Amino acid sequence: MNISEAIRTRRSIGKVTEEDIPVSHIEQILEAGTWAPNHKMTEPWRFFVLRGEGRKVLGEALADVALASAADPSSPEAAAAAEAARMKPFRAPVVITVAVTPSEHDKVIELEEYGAVFAAIQNMLLEAHGLGLGAIWRTGAPAYHAKMNEHFGLGEKDKVLGFIYLGVPAEGQAPQGKRKPFGEFTVWVDEAGPLKK
Repeated sequence: MNISEAIRTRRSIGKVTEEDIPVSHIEQILEAGTWAPNHKMTEPWRFFVLRGEGRKVLGEALADVALASAADPSSPEAAAAAEAARMKPFRAPVVITVAVTPSEHDKVIELEEYGAVFAAIQNMLLEAHGLGLGAIWRTGAPAYHAKMNEHFGLGEKDKVLGFIYLGVPAEGQAPQGKRKPFGEFTVWVDEAGPLKK
């Protein structure tokens, strides 16, 4: 598959089988992430590959976040929400937690470190697609909670930017993609001068 085809046919696939993913495929996906552009070659990405019982690390983190976010952590509702959160990582045989560790370099802008890791995630999703695997990048408020950093041994300035759930796609076709024409978001500038709204 060429790069244009990969970009246009990649879809978020959340329903996957429990079939194991070869370590060589996981390593290929991780390496693809490291080829993302990053200013000053800071390589700010951190990857945590969760398989088998290792997925419990994320499950416990999600459960702790659910309890910490509950109005009454001792309520039956909070306990049920925590248990539901605890089981989420078991929706796929492999979950790759992706985090950013911003550089302390005085010429590196922190926001650009986030951009580099987001680019790494896109590389990883495209590599997974090229390998015929299903993947979905899951994010949300729990990813950014301080308790998530605690569970993954991350520093105060570090941030989890999401979880790539990875597996063999379950039966069924990937949804058709739809995007607005690029022209709706594009301004062509051929001459110097102020741009108009």
